[in-house]
Order: sequence, then C-alpha cells, then structure tokens
Amino acid sequence: MVQYKTNPDKFALTTPLYYVNDLPHMGSAYPTIAADAIARWKRLQGYSVLFITGTDEHGQKIERKAQEQELEPQSYCDLIVPHFDALWQKLNIRYDRFSRTSADRHHAIVKEFFGRVWDRGDIYLAQQQGWYCVACEEFKEKRELLEGGYCPIHTNLTAEWRDEQNYFFRLSKYQDALETLYIERPDFIQPESRRNEVLNFVKQGLRDFSISRINLNCGFPVPTDPKHTIYVWFDALLGYVTALLEPEQEPTLENALSQWWPIALHLIGKDILRFHAVYWPAMLLSAGLPLPGRVFGHGFLTKDGQKMGKSLGNTLDPFALVERYGADAVRYYFLKEIEFGKDGDFNETRFINVLNADLANDLGNLLNRTLGMVKKYCNGVGPQLTAADIAQDNPLKSFGLELGDRVAQAYEQLSFGSACETIFALVRCSNKYIDESAPWSLFKEGKQAEVEQILYSVLESVRLSAYLLSPIIPNLSSNIYQQLGFSVDFNNFEAFNRVIPFETHACWGKLPVNQQLNKPQPIFVKLEPPSENLS
Repeated sequence: MVQYKTNPDKFALTTPLYYVNDLPHMGSAYPTIAADAIARWKRLQGYSVLFITGTDEHGQKIERKAQEQELEPQSYCDLIVPHFDALWQKLNIRYDRFSRTSADRHHAIVKEFFGRVWDRGDIYLAQQQGWYCVACEEFKEKRELLEGGYCPIHTNLTAEWRDEQNYFFRLSKYQDALETLYIERPDFIQPESRRNEVLNFVKQGLRDFSISRINLNCGFPVPTDPKHTIYVWFDALLGYVTALLEPEQEPTLENALSQWWPIALHLIGKDILRFHAVYWPAMLLSAGLPLPGRVFGHGFLTKDGQKMGKSLGNTLDPFALVERYGADAVRYYFLKEIEFGKDGDFNETRFINVLNADLANDLGNLLNRTLGMVKKYCNGVGPQLTAADIAQDNPLKSFGLELGDRVAQAYEQLSFGSACETIFALVRCSNKYIDESAPWSLFKEGKQAEVEQILYSVLESVRLSAYLLSPIIPNLSSNIYQQLGFSVDFNNFEAFNRVIPFETHACWGKLPVNQQLNKPQPIFVKLEPPSENLS
C-alpha cells in the first residue's frame, strides 16, 4: 500500500473542479466557502497553504450545452468560467490556484499519467453496454435507476442506452488494495456516513470502468487511439495535480508532485464521492503515486425544505444573496447553521434571525457597549491591566483559557458549527458577565480597579472570539481587531502572522496593557426582512 505522508509545514486542499454546464449556484459556493475557511485556519496556524479550485470543461454535457447556444465548446466555457471567479471574489474567497481542465498544461499531465497507467497494463479496449447519465457523465447499473429509467441524482433526466467500444480502467484489480486502504486509514473518507456508503459499494465487488468515449470532441484524445476521447473523470481528477505546478514549471508529473503532493484534503459533494474515494485512489495506486490525506463529502442544500430547481421557482442566487447581505453574513450562516457533511436548508427568515442574534446583538452590541464604557470610565484608553491581574476564577478567563484548543479541534474536524457555537458561548457569557457585574454601578462607587478588570476581561474575550472566527467572518473580525487598536487585516495573509502570531493570539489574555482603542462603530447592521424573496 502506498501511504500518505503528511508534510509538517504544508497543507494543500481542493474544492471540486466545478462543471461549467451552467452558472455557479449556491451548491458550488457552499463547499468553496468551507474550503476557504479551512485554508484561512491553517494559515492562522502558520502553515504554507495551497488552496485549489477550478473548473471541469470537458464531456458530452458541455458539448451539448455549447451546441444549444451555437458555440464551440471552448468558447462556451470561456463565457461561463469568469462567473465562478466573480462569485469567489464576492464571497471573499482567497484561492491560490484556479485549475481549468482545458489548459494545455493539463493536457500534458493527463497524457503522461495515462501513459503510466497504460504501461502498468491497467487500460484495455472492450465493448461497453449500459445505461448512461449524461449529467453525471457516468454509466449506471439498472438497480441504481429510478422507475422509468430516471437518474437518482438528476431525477428529471432519463439514462440513455449505450453500446460502444471504450477503453476501460482495471478498477477490479484494486479491490483488495482499496479495502485495505479503508481499514488501515479509517479517516480517509469522512464523515462516517460517507465512509459507510463507500464500504457498501466496494463490498458488492468493483467493476472496471470506462475511461473513453467515441464521437466526442470535447476533451483530450486517447494518446494510443485518437478516435477515442478520454472520459471526463479520468481527465478531471488530474486537474488537482496540474494545479500543483508553479507557473514557470514544465508540465510534467515529476514537477507537479515535487512540492505539494499529496493533497491533504479533497472537499467534494456527496454526489461525486465514488469518483474521489474509489476511482481516484485506484488510479493513483496504478500510477504508483501516494494517496491524498482525506476525502470529505458534504451534503446537499435545500431551500425552505424543498430541493432547489428552476421548475419549482425556488432557486437561490448566490450573487443576489451576497449583494443583499454581504459576504461575511453568507459565510457565517452556511457554516454555522448547516452541519458540514449533512444536508442543510436555507430559509431567509431564519437566516436574518440568526445573523441578527449572533452578529448584530450578541457580538456587535457587546463590543460597542464595552468600548463605550471604556471611553466613559477609562478615558478611552484600554484598562491598565494584563491577564495576570485577572483572577483565575474569573468566568471569562477560565472559559477563554480552554477555548483555543476546543475551537482548534472543531476546525480540524471540519465542524464549523461547533466552532461557532463554542466561540459564541464565550460571547454570551461575556454579555451575562457585564449585566451581572454592573460596572456602571461600581464606577459610581469609585471601584475603578474592579471596573477595569471587568472591561479588560470582556474586551479580551471579544478579541479572542474575533480571532477564532476570522476564518469564517474575516471582514468582521478585522473590523473588531481594528476597533481594539490592532493594525490587522485578516485578508492579508502575508502580514498578519508577523503581527499577531498564532501561538499568542489564539490564547486568552493577550490584550496589551494601556491599549489605545479606536472609536466604537457597529460591526454588523441589524437586518430587516426583505420586501421580496431571493431567487
């Protein structure tokens, strides 16, 4: 078994390479937001991070879509791809590489990889008969189809019968190796429900799968037989490898794999789990390459409890959502409210209520009123204290001292909701602490030292909360840090680790003595119900 070897200093992760048969939707934005949060967290920790996203631009689905619009496939792709990048910019997603499977450099990688697998004797020509879903770009077994021959994923499309010669990859040869992989590395597929799904599929016995198509021009020709075009998944999965190349490097496998391989994490939708958790590791084993670290399959999104679709009139336009509410609001809701790995629902009323409660009321109001009290009771200068002056049994200090480790564990498990809940437990505890301590009364009694201890404890708790939330709401966290007197922008990855190193700022008690605070301003304006629904 070729083992995965972690790199202690580097962390590479990927989103799916999104299929460009249509404009980006919330289902493609969702895992990209999650990947960006993970990349930001690892950067906070001091890792060198390579965050890869991109587009898959080959296959029959693309060819047909282009024909509908009377365009060449590449011209059609060139029209759609910029919309993905535009959405990522709106969502404040800071990827490092954007991989396009139509690139010449990618062609070179696919050709070399195909040659390795061919030389291994793992590719052969045979007749392919079966039901084919164009939308999935996959042959389906009869037992997988719904009544009437409909695809279980694309339920409005019937599978097409195909009877043609294709080249096949010997997936069945790797049955034992894959079963060994899943036993030796139980965390290779996550979450547990996805792992069980793959185990059940593999247990039924693996069948060789087709890796070429005939009568298809949208893709790379098979090197050994140009009448055939390489099947989209055998091509697309290698887009992750192509993205590892430095711009000036010659496109060879040796160069691509020299610095960032193996990839630590593939984030994917559960509908493409089989390709990443079964086909992909088998292909890599055939080519003699190390396997990636984890494959994590997230769930599907619904709107108001229903599957989204144009026919139902309940689509969710991510551009309109960001335009109306802002990037941090969208990022926070989808990562906090939907358990990553399970299906989740968007409801605009709940969206507004969650954001108002958490960001406007609990966090924003806490910062605003505490800074207001500092101005009133301390002449606008931070308390003349350090963490050592705060008693160990102070409820915020005792909670805050453990918070960094708990949140780190949640991020590592991709449990974004748990990270947010844990952080906001400190925020709510801080609000309660102010109300019960009543510093305004203590100030009237002349108890200045006690007032400053209270205000320091709350400000430090807000600082720590903002720091730990920065992978999810980087703009709001930057705003909070700046109001607390730090010249920090959590979007400037090159600078913030020098200014606020992780080993200090991820811990409670790092607010400097005599900190010069800035004028309090609302960090998140309370949202009002919209006059019309998003679609």
